[in-house]
Amino acid sequence: MVNLKRLIFTIAVLVAVSYEGKSQNVGVGADVMYNFQTESFGAGVRVNVFPNNRLSIVPQASYYFSFNKVEEYYLGVSLEYKVIQREKINLYVLGHGAYNNWISYERSPMEGAKPNNWNGELGLGISNNKCLRPFLEYRYNFNFKETHLRLGLLYIFGCNTR
Repeated sequence: MVNLKRLIFTIAVLVAVSYEGKSQNVGVGADVMYNFQTESFGAGVRVNVFPNNRLSIVPQASYYFSFNKVEEYYLGVSLEYKVIQREKINLYVLGHGAYNNWISYERSPMEGAKPNNWNGELGLGISNNKCLRPFLEYRYNFNFKETHLRLGLLYIFGCNTR
């Protein structure tokens, strides 16, 4: 898990430094997750890069803890597109691709379970337009045919919302 933390930190620093001149175009955040099918809890981190006011590129990593039925981690990238933008709130759709390392796959009754997987997800999210942005996302994972909910907080660098 130490190498994963190092990778996440390195990505966050590189993205933040590369966008230093456009500081309001980068944010970092964390979230907690709940998978409804496996009844598992996890946590994640992300870096949001905003090339324009509708699109976000979001590298992220997440981990479902070892006390769950399923222990695993994900490394991936999302594209988020704001379909509704209001003064105080955003509604967005997202597509996500990720590498999945299923650590506890041997305990699974699922036929063909394996440790290394690729996943695609689609989802919906809602957030505000402040410097500190709480967000809520609902996602569907096509590979494992399961859904999960993410609740998190994103901080936008250089933001000066009233």
